[in-house]
Amino acid sequence: MTTISSPEWTALIGVFLAVLQIILAATVVLRVVFTRHPPGSSMAWIVLASVLPYVGFILYVMFGERSIGRWRMHKMKDCLEHFRDVIESKNAAPAPSRMRTQAAASLLAITQRVAHLPATSGSSLELIGDATQAIDRILEDIRQAKHSVDMEFYIWNPGGKADEIAEALIDAAERGVACRVLVDAVGARSFIGSTWPVRMKVHGVKVAVALPVQVLAFGSGRADIRLHRKTVIIDGRVAYTGSLNMIDPEQFALQNGVSSWIDAMVRVTGTAVADLATVLALDWTLQDEQSAQEPLPAPTEATGKATVATIPSGPAIASDANLRVLLEAVNKARTSIVISTPYFVPGEALLMALQNAALRGVDVRITVPRQTDSRIVKWAGHRYFSSLLENGIRVFEFTPGLLHTKAVTIDGEIALFGTLNMDNRSMMLNFELMLLVLDKEFAGQLAELQRSYETAGTEIDRHAWRQRGYGKRLLEGLCYLASPLL
Repeated sequence: MTTISSPEWTALIGVFLAVLQIILAATVVLRVVFTRHPPGSSMAWIVLASVLPYVGFILYVMFGERSIGRWRMHKMKDCLEHFRDVIESKNAAPAPSRMRTQAAASLLAITQRVAHLPATSGSSLELIGDATQAIDRILEDIRQAKHSVDMEFYIWNPGGKADEIAEALIDAAERGVACRVLVDAVGARSFIGSTWPVRMKVHGVKVAVALPVQVLAFGSGRADIRLHRKTVIIDGRVAYTGSLNMIDPEQFALQNGVSSWIDAMVRVTGTAVADLATVLALDWTLQDEQSAQEPLPAPTEATGKATVATIPSGPAIASDANLRVLLEAVNKARTSIVISTPYFVPGEALLMALQNAALRGVDVRITVPRQTDSRIVKWAGHRYFSSLLENGIRVFEFTPGLLHTKAVTIDGEIALFGTLNMDNRSMMLNFELMLLVLDKEFAGQLAELQRSYETAGTEIDRHAWRQRGYGKRLLEGLCYLASPLL
C-alpha cells in the first residue's frame, strides 16, 4: 500500500486550498455580476473576493444581498396575495380640496403604487414631541385597553418607563386583553436577555423575536437587515408610530453618553389605524416559519379629516418605497423642505434632489444632532455638509441632546413622519414605516416642532466650515468610504 509522504500531503492541501479560493472568489464574482448592485458596491465586492476569497465569501453570504431568506420571501408573497384583494378593493382617498396641489396628487399616485396600501381620508393625528409624554400616553391607552394590545419595537431597553409598559401589559393580559410584543433580535437584545420575556409570557403576554441572526446559515437572509419599526395598536382603534423605541429616555441618554434623548411620536385614530395594523400583522406572520397567517385587520371608522398614507418598506415588499416617495416630495417642493434626522448619510439621488431644490429657490433646511451614538455615521455625514452649504442648503446642529426624531415637512402642508433615517440602511435595507400626511394642521405642528430644534441648535456657517482642519477632513473622508454600509 502506497503511503503519501508529509511533503505530498502539504502539496495536496495547498492545491485544494488554491482551488477552494478560486471557487469561492468565482462564486462571489458571478453572484455579484448576476445580482443588481450599485456599481461601486459591485466593484468593492469583486476586489474583496479576489484579494481575500475566504473573508469576501463569508462577508458576502452575511451582508452581500438584500434578502430575508427563502421561507420569509415565500411567506411574504403568500401574505401579500392574501391581503391584495381586500387592500386593492379600498378606494384610494382623494386629498381634501384645500390639499389638491400637484405635489399632493403625485405623491398619492406614487404611494398607491409602491406602498400596497392606498391613502385614506378620515384620520386624526396628535403629535407628541416629548418622549416621556409619549410613553405616558401609551401607558394610559394600555390601561384602558379592552380587547387587544399589539406592539413592535426595534429597541426595548429594560428599566424605568419601559418596565412600566411591561407591567401595564401584564396587568392588561390578566384582565383578559390579548397582548403581543414583537422585538428585533439585535436592537432588543438587552430585553431578550433579561427576565422580562419569561415573566411576561407567564402572565399571558405573547413575546416574539424578529429576524434572529444566523451566521453563515445559507438561505436565512442577510444578517444586518433589522425590524426598525416602532408601532403600537390598541383595540384596533388607536395607533402610535414614530421614532421612539421602548426605552426610558433619561436612562437611555445616560447609557449612550448624551445629555438628553429627543424623540417624537404620533397618536393616530381613524381610518389609518387599520393600515398600521395591517403592517404589524404582516410582521407577526413573518416572525417564524410556523406562524399562522394573520387575519386582515378590520376597517376603522373616520374620526378626522387628515389624509394619511402608510408606507412600509423592506425586503420583499418594496425596499425603496420610502425613498421613492421622499424623492418625489423633494422634487415637487415649491417653497420649503425641512428635514430633522439623527443620521444624514444620503445616497446620490437624494443629495442631488436636495441640491436641485435649493438651486431653484426652495428653502431647504436640515437639522442633525451634534451629540450622537455613532461617531462613524456622524463623521460620514459631515462629508456631505460642504456640498449642501455650497448649494444654499442651511444645516443646523441640535446641541441640547441626541435628536432622534425622523421628520420631513414640504411647503408647510405635507408631512413625512416615522422611523426613516436619511441613510442607505433605512432607505434600502431595514423594515421601516413612514406616514405621508396631507393635512395642513398636522404639518404645521410638525414644522413648529422642527423650528424648535433649529432654535435650540447652532447653524453651521459656510465660511467657517471651509476652515476646518485637514485632520477632520481626512476622518470625514475615511468614514465616507463606509457610507454604503451605514
